[in-house]
Amino acid sequence: MGKESSTLLGILAGTAIGATLGILFAPDKGSNTRQRIADEAAAARDKMSEEAHHLRDKVADTVSSKKESLDEKIEHIMSDASHKTEDVITTLEKKLSDLKAKNKKYQKS
Repeated sequence: MGKESSTLLGILAGTAIGATLGILFAPDKGSNTRQRIADEAAAARDKMSEEAHHLRDKVADTVSSKKESLDEKIEHIMSDASHKTEDVITTLEKKLSDLKAKNKKYQKS
């Protein structure tokens, strides 16, 4: 997203500079030219603000999506670990039972 925002910022800056130069070289009264520059600057500021809000919303959506995906992956890993732990416990209980049975045989002798 850094490349996208840099490109957008470059386009906006180029547009603002081009509009300002166009106004400066147009034959008109100084007060009209200054007013047009102020209007163009306000329009550029509003557009940049709008784009910044759009970019912020896009980043927020992406972060939210990635968080949900991460939560699902963590839940899946925990579930798998729980099943494997249960398998290990079952195997150990079976071996313990076998060892107890062998131990009883030795105690009778």
